[in-house]
Amino acid sequence: MIRSLAKAIEALELFSIERPAWSLGELADATGYPKTTLRTILATLEEFGYVTRIGTQYALGSATIGLSQSAWVNVEIRDRAAPDLRRLADRVGESVYLTVPEGYRILYIYAIESPHRLEARSAIGDHAYFHSTSVGKALLAFMPEQERSRILDHTGLPRRTENTITERDALERELALTRERGYAVDNVEGVPDTYCLGAPLYAAGGAIVASCSISGNTPAILDERRAELVAELLSAADSISKRLGYVPVRSRMAPV
Repeated sequence: MIRSLAKAIEALELFSIERPAWSLGELADATGYPKTTLRTILATLEEFGYVTRIGTQYALGSATIGLSQSAWVNVEIRDRAAPDLRRLADRVGESVYLTVPEGYRILYIYAIESPHRLEARSAIGDHAYFHSTSVGKALLAFMPEQERSRILDHTGLPRRTENTITERDALERELALTRERGYAVDNVEGVPDTYCLGAPLYAAGGAIVASCSISGNTPAILDERRAELVAELLSAADSISKRLGYVPVRSRMAPV
């Protein structure tokens, strides 16, 4: 455990609707920590916008609003997508995932794990790079170019497996192909022995807000089963996007 981080969280948890502002002395009395320790913690939280000073008292800063809104958006996306993802998992018999962009990586917020998955664990809460996953490439391909460049300039293209695309030009060609066919492919690029197909999810106004995927441990996902799985994936993605308020111009039943 990181003690300084634990102390910061303990201090933040004291703020509430009933008690929105605290003085340094009051926080010290409530937590039992020295004022010098709390002063350093609060100064750091203030620098990043998580607390603000009002005279001699401290209150929560505007940065906490962004966190709470992001958490709510993720829950809303998950709840609206879950029925279609459960149906998709039942129909294809493989693992199904739902992800959202979070900073410079993607975050897995919902998963239905296949009993055939080699590693018996849930992916929920995991982060991954955009460039080495089908869900990530589905997001990269359809987001604005400026946003894509911002992400890739920051993270680079670190190698995850022997198949990871690590050259920028090669990735851009792959993303162009993704836009052309309407879905992304992960050919053992992020995790060994894992093959995936990913599709973007849209909200009202056409904003890219999430992505979903079919994932498994057999090459058949990208070979003899691809046509079947792409049809199921894009159908589910269209249905989820409509639940999120998106009105499509046409179905995304693109050529395989």
